[in-house]
Amino acid sequence: MDFARIVEAIGQAVDLAGVAIIVLGALTATVSFVLRLREREAPHGVYRSYRQGLGRAILLGLEFLVAGDIIRTVAVAPTFVSVGVLALIVLVRTFLSFSLEVELENRLPWQPRRSTDTPS
Repeated sequence: MDFARIVEAIGQAVDLAGVAIIVLGALTATVSFVLRLREREAPHGVYRSYRQGLGRAILLGLEFLVAGDIIRTVAVAPTFVSVGVLALIVLVRTFLSFSLEVELENRLPWQPRRSTDTPS
């Protein structure tokens, strides 16, 4: 097996891990959501917790997907076109990650935590 195939396989494995993290995180958050609703907890708190759990799973999965793209694009004969496509993919995924983080924390990353905020 040559280097390019090994790197491609590693990149695909990292992508698969990212997808698995998103799927398992979504399932875990959904099961937790349903169980907490059945216990008649306050719907607002349960919903917020569900969104946070789902958002964290998506954020972590996106990090793995970006890592897989970087591995495949940069490690095997990078060209200007492939690096440009990678830059656009990373830009879009970074924007998604930033937006999700703002949604989860209810503040911009450079703003200090309020005393009422709970650490995530």
